Amino acid sequence: MDLNAVRDVSRAVSAAHLFIYLAPESAEEAARLGVTDRGPAYLAFRSAAMGAVPWQVTLAAFYNFSPRAVKGMAGVWDAAPPEQWQAARFLAAGRAMRRVNVRLTDDRLTQARSLIDPVVAGADYAGKVLAAANASVALPSDPLVALWQQITVAREWRGDAHLVVLADNGLGPCDCLVLHTATGGLPAALVRATRQWDDDEWSAATARLVARGWLDSDAVITDAGSAARERIEEETDEHCTALWAPIGNTGARRFASLIAPITNAFTTAGTFQAVRG
Repeated sequence: MDLNAVRDVSRAVSAAHLFIYLAPESAEEAARLGVTDRGPAYLAFRSAAMGAVPWQVTLAAFYNFSPRAVKGMAGVWDAAPPEQWQAARFLAAGRAMRRVNVRLTDDRLTQARSLIDPVVAGADYAGKVLAAANASVALPSDPLVALWQQITVAREWRGDAHLVVLADNGLGPCDCLVLHTATGGLPAALVRATRQWDDDEWSAATARLVARGWLDSDAVITDAGSAARERIEEETDEHCTALWAPIGNTGARRFASLIAPITNAFTTAGTFQAVRG
């Protein structure tokens, strides 16, 4: 596999998956289940595929959230069981995609499924907790949402692989966020509000990155830090070559093209503005 093809399809998958955390339909469906706080709702929606696990399991699977952030999900399974959260997630996804007028013809849907289905079916799920959980979920009858769920499996597979690389490079849950925000990849204010690392924890992580030479004394990323961040992404891409091998470079690039209308529709609707700062 060409690592550029792996990177391209990974970005396309991540972008096509992202809207579920930002669309108002998700908040509306969570409210119908009795949860109006976006933090616990996000945690419940994303971890529902794992079943009624305690918050500590969600913390382990999500990696970069602080314990205080994930403790906030306590009680979500009392509000509704995971199966209802999963059903509500599918409903939100379908409603959102149709609101922004995602244009995928039956032919494009069929082509996309012919490429992603063997990827999901042939994947090695050892150590891929969130991907395995999502692969075990029965696909909904709505063809567009079913495709999106297969996209979700691929997105979480890369995410699971990325956590292994982060740990192997000695980047803890807060450290990886400090480094990521220093690259400009995510707004620090958004990350700190959602992951809830306090000032002392954020400062300690920053100090560790300064000691490694990845940030300077003003917490600005250094050349060494940029190189380290890119190396981590490349190592993650290398893990993902096995995921996309069933369809090869041509299939991976074709799949990225086929699902682009999902991202394009939400971009036009302004859904991603908050994430991009």
